[in-house]
Amino acid sequence: MQLAIQPAPIADPVHGFPFRQLVKDMRYATVLCLMLGVFVTIIEGDGLESLFESLFVHLVLALCIGLLSYLVVDAVRLALLRQPDWGAKQWLILLVVVVAATPISTYAGAALAYRILGSAMPGADVIMRDVLITGYTTVCGMFLFSRQERTAHIEAAAARERVRAEAVARQATQAQLQVLQAQLEPHMLFNTLANLESLITLDAERACHMLDQLIRYLRATLISSRAEATTLAQEFDLLDAYLGLMAVRMGRRLRFSLHLPDALAGACVPPMLLQPLVENAIAHGLEPKIGGGELVVSANRHGDSLEITVRDSGLGLDRPAARAGSGVGLANTRERLRGLYGERATLALEPAVPHGAVARITLPLALP
Repeated sequence: MQLAIQPAPIADPVHGFPFRQLVKDMRYATVLCLMLGVFVTIIEGDGLESLFESLFVHLVLALCIGLLSYLVVDAVRLALLRQPDWGAKQWLILLVVVVAATPISTYAGAALAYRILGSAMPGADVIMRDVLITGYTTVCGMFLFSRQERTAHIEAAAARERVRAEAVARQATQAQLQVLQAQLEPHMLFNTLANLESLITLDAERACHMLDQLIRYLRATLISSRAEATTLAQEFDLLDAYLGLMAVRMGRRLRFSLHLPDALAGACVPPMLLQPLVENAIAHGLEPKIGGGELVVSANRHGDSLEITVRDSGLGLDRPAARAGSGVGLANTRERLRGLYGERATLALEPAVPHGAVARITLPLALP
């Protein structure tokens, strides 16, 4: 019979003696005493006519003697021996307590039982037999209680360690994501400032307009870029500001549109997730193309997944770009997705039809 024992709480001057644990132990002791009463009835075999009468007598004896003995010994165990990992000294103390308490509790329990039954106390040989049975079952019960309490303590410690390890892992992952996100912002700023520097000498008016757009974009990203999560609507607003900045630089060569269904506007996504993909599409697809092209960003739901696509009609994946890139944007985006969602999120870069490229992000849908 498997008994699920909760770990005994350590008593202290504030909380006092662990009475709740004692009550729980007495419930299990009651089950053991009832089993012992049935066992003794079967062993003695008093005949079918007197079976129920004999069973009643043995159950009363087992409960009165056993519960009194368990109560005394378990109270001492909980009060003095609260360590989850017992050694030889603790077991020796418990054995002394059992040897000292068993005769007294057996005699007192037997006296109570025979008083309830309305019978006279039996001879010394019967009492001695009850003492031996009580002592043996008490030691077995205490061993069972102690071993299962130790197992419960070990499992609780292991659970606390798992929680601690998961917290440390989350902190490490969050720190890594913050580092990756911090790399994205300078990547975008360096490209923009380089273009702004060239425009200052060529077209001062466009340079001022571009600076205004840059300020608008930075103001929009100041709060959201430092957050752990944002909504898809906010992310699309940032893209609109960013693409407005790029449109100043490219003029009519850049046409863009953003498609966000109202039902997905509140979806939770990592901040600055799409901007590296849009920047990559412009830098390696649309900007090197003489006639420029169109960029379309759209979001769709597929069951429990959110799919975001960045499609451009630029040079495509099979043609070399005008300038080589470091791949920081795409690499960091993949790292962020892996750190946040594991295998549940993907980033794929595919050829578009009839020309261009498609960056496709799939991640778990999280709606408020």
